[in-house]
Amino acid sequence: MPSGTTDLAPDAARRLRLRTQGLALPDDGPSSATPGDVVRRMVALQGQDLPAVLRAIAVRSRPGTTIDDVRAAFDGGELVRGWTQRGTLFATTPRNLAALVSLTGERVTHLGRRVREAEGLDDALVDRAEKITREVLAVSDGFTRAEMIDLWQQAGVPIEGQRGYHLIVTLALRGVLHWGPFAGAQQKMVASPGAGGSGGAGGAASGPAEEPDVALRRIARSYFASRGPASVDDLAWWLGLPKTPVRAAVATLRETEPDAVGDVTVDGKMMLVGRAADGPAAGVAPERLPGLDEPCGVLLVPGFDEVVLGYQDRDLVADAEAMRTVVPFTNGLFRPAVLLDGRLVGTWRRAPKAGEAPYELVPGIAGPARTAVEQAVAAWPLG
Repeated sequence: MPSGTTDLAPDAARRLRLRTQGLALPDDGPSSATPGDVVRRMVALQGQDLPAVLRAIAVRSRPGTTIDDVRAAFDGGELVRGWTQRGTLFATTPRNLAALVSLTGERVTHLGRRVREAEGLDDALVDRAEKITREVLAVSDGFTRAEMIDLWQQAGVPIEGQRGYHLIVTLALRGVLHWGPFAGAQQKMVASPGAGGSGGAGGAASGPAEEPDVALRRIARSYFASRGPASVDDLAWWLGLPKTPVRAAVATLRETEPDAVGDVTVDGKMMLVGRAADGPAAGVAPERLPGLDEPCGVLLVPGFDEVVLGYQDRDLVADAEAMRTVVPFTNGLFRPAVLLDGRLVGTWRRAPKAGEAPYELVPGIAGPARTAVEQAVAAWPLG
């Protein structure tokens, strides 16, 4: 065991994880984070369900933050959404969009080659669509998906079946486009940083390119600061990258910035906790982390939330029975989750059908806890 390692009980580790996730705060008052602050700190939040990720950002922001406040951050270009890792949509910032795509885009593109071939999307067709897309985005403030597909059709690009979707994903992974400002309930596709677009809302200008190894170390530090305690393998899975380069990046980070992360053990498992540039030192003794010995009650999070999905190993937060309530089918849909003292105990509904309970909990949850869940659902402020 490395010297200076802190041994955390599972309950304390879960409470610390809620805190680093921005879901349970120290005793120094409510969060002052804006939606942009939240996403910069967390690097990226899983966002294939757009309403869910807007709420995931809002619930981590300062009290009173609304869904419209989060949408405004997208409209102003502070936040974007793209296929940054694992072939999945994430909400992120323009800087981290560029960094993540530089690290993962080529790998995810390669993994999707067979799917594109099955759809009849060869490299020549993708190149043609890219040329058209760059030209139209360079002189516009963006297009909805339907508008972009219509433009491709007019230019003779075949988009039957799932071709349109796969073209959008492939061009996003090439760094051509991303989802930016809203047009009603939908987002518009705009030129990504460095793609030669016109800038403006959702198309923020890019700064100097960040070296991939530098970007990976920076993202690793932020991951452990915003999701610790977590393992290096959790980080590799979250990024969708092989373990070897990720482990090497974390080792270099620890050599060059000794105070960037600290070691903890939870039930014998080695994990890391990071610190923000202006945050407290990582790896400090539990008695210097106020509140870790006190239960933190009921917490509701939206579907696909990072507190559940942000880790390869979810054993600290949920057992198999609890996971089946949140992911009851094999379609990869993660329902909104109920956490009790940091542990997943069920799912909940914002708008249950007539006669349906607003929550479903695993067996064994006591009456007072059920009452607390009911009250939390009734008080949920984000619609």
